[in-house]
Amino acid sequence: MDNILLLAHTEGDGSLGKAGLEALATAVGLGGALTVGLVGAATDAAAGQIAGCGAARFLAVTGEAFAQPRYATDAAAAEALCRAADCPIVIAAGTSRWARALPGVAYRLGGRVDTHATSLALAGGAPAVTRWFYRQRMEAVLSRTQRPWVVLLDPGCVAPWSGTAGTATVEAVSVAAPATRTTVTGYQSPKTDEQTIRPDAKVLLVAGAGWTKKQGDGAVHAVEAEQLILGFLRKAQASLGGSKSVVDLSGEGEAVLHCMTHMNQVGQTGSTPRHAKGLSTCCHGEEPHVVGWRFVNQRRAINLDAGCGWARGKADVLYVADAFEVMRRVNALLGA
Repeated sequence: MDNILLLAHTEGDGSLGKAGLEALATAVGLGGALTVGLVGAATDAAAGQIAGCGAARFLAVTGEAFAQPRYATDAAAAEALCRAADCPIVIAAGTSRWARALPGVAYRLGGRVDTHATSLALAGGAPAVTRWFYRQRMEAVLSRTQRPWVVLLDPGCVAPWSGTAGTATVEAVSVAAPATRTTVTGYQSPKTDEQTIRPDAKVLLVAGAGWTKKQGDGAVHAVEAEQLILGFLRKAQASLGGSKSVVDLSGEGEAVLHCMTHMNQVGQTGSTPRHAKGLSTCCHGEEPHVVGWRFVNQRRAINLDAGCGWARGKADVLYVADAFEVMRRVNALLGA
């Protein structure tokens, strides 16, 4: 097996995030001699966190210039680490930071890059990546002869590495920070109770356009619908998804759920989340929407129509009931 370089950047507290630990687990599983390359303001804590991973070398590019995500500095740091490690296989988590910088690094090194890989394993004695095409409808296994080969692994596909912490000897790699035109002044985040997209949540609640339609009394209850949905998200710390029909309502002059944006869309033209459980509400289970659920382990749906798409083998459990009544009861139980 070829020697492997794992590239990882530190988080704000100096540690390695979940995505980085998942990439480490993949690198360790390949069996080749492992080198870890770290980037951040300070990397001693991150190196100690994974000291027990069996890496032969720990390399690091450190300094305040490399604390924030920025193409110029990230690319310079990654290139220097790749040249210092001289490994034909380079693995990194597919975070926004690495996804922006590493394709350019592969070009500088005369190598090749594959993004959105879901696994990297040995096939016939050679490394091969698995990835999806055509909106996750076709799975392909690819291998390359070009080296270095940079592979970006999508987060959430493997269990993160877990092992004993310790003390690691870190070799500093000197890099002159390039001139930059970007200054990071800070971060702005929504309040915790306003956050609706939680990739690490155990439960995904998906809302359909039925929430904004006339109900049994002939009236629209969009305000109550939003209160019920947000109440469940807060109490269960769930993530929110939406069908294409519900996220498009704002441009059609219809009643809307103000907590729903196009960022929440799940399906063929939206995201493909990986949650342990998913609950679809007021959605008919059309194929373009359901395709985004293929990596959700347990799928349940609430719909008044017993013959909807979810009933045709697309859901593990279908509750033929009114979503308003069910979610009122669920929220009451969660608040008890």
